[in-house]
Amino acid sequence: MQQVSEGVVAHAAKLVPAIVSDTVQSAQDQVGNVAANISDAVGRKMQAVKDQIPIMPEGQSEQPGSEDAMRTKPDFIRTDYVGSSKLEGRVALITGGDSGIGRSVAVHYAREGADVMIMYLNEHEDALETKKLVEAEGRRCVAMAGDVRSPETCREAVELCVRELGKISILVNNAAIQNYRNSITEISDDDIAATFETNILGYFYMAIAAVPHLPTDGTGAIINSSSITAFMGEPHLLDYSATKGAITAFTRGLAEQLVSRGDKGIRVNAVAPGPIWTPLIPATFPRTAMLQWQKQVPMMRAGQPSEVGPCYVFLASDDGSYFSGQTLHPNGGMPVNS
Repeated sequence: MQQVSEGVVAHAAKLVPAIVSDTVQSAQDQVGNVAANISDAVGRKMQAVKDQIPIMPEGQSEQPGSEDAMRTKPDFIRTDYVGSSKLEGRVALITGGDSGIGRSVAVHYAREGADVMIMYLNEHEDALETKKLVEAEGRRCVAMAGDVRSPETCREAVELCVRELGKISILVNNAAIQNYRNSITEISDDDIAATFETNILGYFYMAIAAVPHLPTDGTGAIINSSSITAFMGEPHLLDYSATKGAITAFTRGLAEQLVSRGDKGIRVNAVAPGPIWTPLIPATFPRTAMLQWQKQVPMMRAGQPSEVGPCYVFLASDDGSYFSGQTLHPNGGMPVNS
């Protein structure tokens, strides 16, 4: 038998550990990939199951409600949402930005590279949490308590935004209240006044204050929060629905007015969500009405703010550059005439 030289043996001895190491690493990688796929599959399955579980009724004593006090917390951003600098270098002012859809928009904007100012009524704990969430994304956040029913307060908010964050690129009118009533005869004068002053006059006041500061280079945008009730009606939310219809008309008219402002104009659009789980629901809906409220759209469930926030990203970013005077409808599959 031919003898194997010592050099060949030595060379083979050096190769064996490397081959074994590569084999082990390959096996570990395969195990890791399998585990990741299983984890993703389990996560999707859990989300699907969660989507089908009705949110159990709960209540709060006053509106617009506190997210901190909610037993079932809303999802404000998906764990797999990856930002891509769509709003890099821009500054957004969001009314009602402390919780619910407003919080979702604030965190989505921050993840896309924008600095954010949130304006809120008196929900200080919610506002502090949203501020922390925005800052955790590496962006600046200013929070201001104030009532949009006051024109002076709206002017102060815009001035604070410009002073602290340098400018304002995007205005999101989102603050709102509503009153659940079984009959029109139950709606008080104070109900009507507060709802219209907050939900539509506040939008006017904020826009009047912000428009002189908004850029006209194609990055300036106003996004108004409307509602499915503006298009479908809601017998228990008559004054609220009326203000949301007014917001739709306001959005379309202002879009036409501002489209030719400056070089590329200012785009004005709206988002009209369906039933979304926010603090306003337990603060205004009777417990007995909540289960039915969740099932009023084809998907037969309440949506989460995390499913609405990306609409505001689209309309504020260059992706929505050809959109103005339009309304997006994240409403669980309900066809509406927009």
